Parts: sequence; structure tokens; C-alpha cells
Amino acid sequence: MDAGRDPDRRGAESFREFVANRSSALLKTAVLLSGGDRHAGEDLLQNALIKVAGRWNKVDDPEAYVRQVLYRQQISRWRLKWPRREVSYGEVPDAPAAGDGGTASAELRIVLSAALSRLTPRQRTVLVLRYFEDLPEADVARQLGCSVGTVRSTTHRSLARLRALAPELALLGASGAEQPPSRDYSPVEVRP
Repeated sequence: MDAGRDPDRRGAESFREFVANRSSALLKTAVLLSGGDRHAGEDLLQNALIKVAGRWNKVDDPEAYVRQVLYRQQISRWRLKWPRREVSYGEVPDAPAAGDGGTASAELRIVLSAALSRLTPRQRTVLVLRYFEDLPEADVARQLGCSVGTVRSTTHRSLARLRALAPELALLGASGAEQPPSRDYSPVEVRP
């Protein structure tokens, strides 16, 4: 056995082990960064892992490094200024019924996923880093290469848009005893 190849073999084995142990957690982040599109998230993660594999023996903290590559790739995607795909709905979705037998949580996840997919990639990335990854504003700014003020304003605008897209998300903060206010879907006259 060649002594020069042994470290390469150990590195390849540790990389395979890392991917086997951490890919599901990393995929969740990648899917959120991709706006809930699982296929795009899988592509994002796969591309990040390909980039990391070439530098594996030089990486001190693999998870942090892979996440950094994920964030940077997502930033590159939205900087390309691909046209946004807007999701259209034929009808207004029904509000969840009271006493739904435990489906409210699943419905809220679906509503959140749909609302996240309608945000711009930049807005979505900031929200994922701040609230899913639980990074402080300074770390998000460092990751995205912008100022803390930009992170704050983007977070504020993103949350406002998220609330406008999915008012049902207000249920996340409501206590179990409170019922959501009924929503009136009757036509409203709009004057110029």
C-alpha cells in the first residue's frame, strides 16, 4: 500500500461519512434557501458538496464550510437576476377550520412554504439565515457580504411581505385557546 494514498483514502471515507450523517440537515437548509423547491435544494446541496469534496482535507469545520458554500451559491443564484416565477392561485385558500384534529400545524407549514417560495431569493436567504439557522444579524451580514443595516431592513421588509402573503402565519404566535379572526373574502371596491 502506498503511504501517499492512505491519507486520501481516509479523507474520502471521512467525506462519505460526513455526507451520510449530515446531508438530511443540510438538505433542509438548501430546500429553504431554494424557496421550498426540493429539487432545486438537492441541486444546491449537491453542487456545494462537489465543491467541498475537492478541498476536504483542508477543511477544519466541515459543517460550517458546507453551509458557507450553500449560502454563497444561493447568493450567486439571486445575483444572476433570474426572472422570478410568481405563483398564481385561481381561488383564495380556505382558512383552517377550528378543531381540525391536528392538521393546523401541517397546514401552516404548507402555507409557510408557499409564502417563502414567493419571496425574492435575497429575502428568503436572509430569513433562512436569521430564523432557521438562528444566526445573529452580524453573522448574516458577514455571510452575505453586506451591512448589518441591510440585513435589518431586508429582514423587516421580508417579514412584512411574508405576513401579507400569508396572514395565516399569525396563528404561529397565537395561543391554542385563541381562535383566528374570520377573514372576509367579499369583493372590495378599489378606487384609484
